[in-house]
Amino acid sequence: MPFKVSKVNFVFSDEEIKATILLKLHKRGNWGASHTAFDNLHKGFKEADLGKHGIRRIETIAKDLIRQGWIIPKPTSYGLQVALNPKENQAIISFMRRFFPEV
Repeated sequence: MPFKVSKVNFVFSDEEIKATILLKLHKRGNWGASHTAFDNLHKGFKEADLGKHGIRRIETIAKDLIRQGWIIPKPTSYGLQVALNPKENQAIISFMRRFFPEV
């Protein structure tokens, strides 16, 4: 019997992960000057829902949010800190509402 490779299906899409990261920062009140550690962004996700390289996938998506300007990075001596960009609040909230209407 030949070996069959199955296609990997993630439970969460990249867009859902992006919305979840934004929601997490929003619920914590991390807008502008209120930061949290970049390493905290992967907390709350189950590895099984993200695939084999789940944490790396979250880090890649978070870096895309930084490039997009929705997350502000703040390098510190104790690690990278991040917060939501208050200048982009309308776009961020609009995006989150696509996945979480209660926002």
